[in-house]
Amino acid sequence: MAQIHMTRNGLEALKKELQQLKSVDRPAIIEAIAEARAQGDLSENAEYESAKEKQGFIEGRLADIEAKISQAEVIDPANLKAEGRCVFGATIELEDLDTEKKSTFQIVGDDESSIKDNKISINSPLAKALIGKEAGDVVEFESPGGIKSFDILRVLYI
Repeated sequence: MAQIHMTRNGLEALKKELQQLKSVDRPAIIEAIAEARAQGDLSENAEYESAKEKQGFIEGRLADIEAKISQAEVIDPANLKAEGRCVFGATIELEDLDTEKKSTFQIVGDDESSIKDNKISINSPLAKALIGKEAGDVVEFESPGGIKSFDILRVLYI
């Protein structure tokens, strides 16, 4: 079975979602199904159908999260001997060579990635270009808007 790489924060977020689904969402949908059943004829009961559909989604998500947690391999960049290189879990400060705009990203697993939180997937074009590089290197990668070039200013293991 393949390992799923993630940061400690990513694993904790999955565990938190699992707990929410098991202790809040699942009991609420079971109650909603019971209430819809109490209304009588199930063949034309939209509330019942909707609740059953939501129950299916919740059960599917539970199975997905449990599988990911069982396959999780937590990688702590602080424990890696990366010697200044960009690696999984590293936080990288970049400067766009076209706009001179500075930005900071952390390289994380697919499930953890969030542009609004400045977390990019290890499988993204930018992360693939960064892996193995170090501060002072220039990386180029193909973005939807064309070729982008970044100067790596700092690599942090936090």
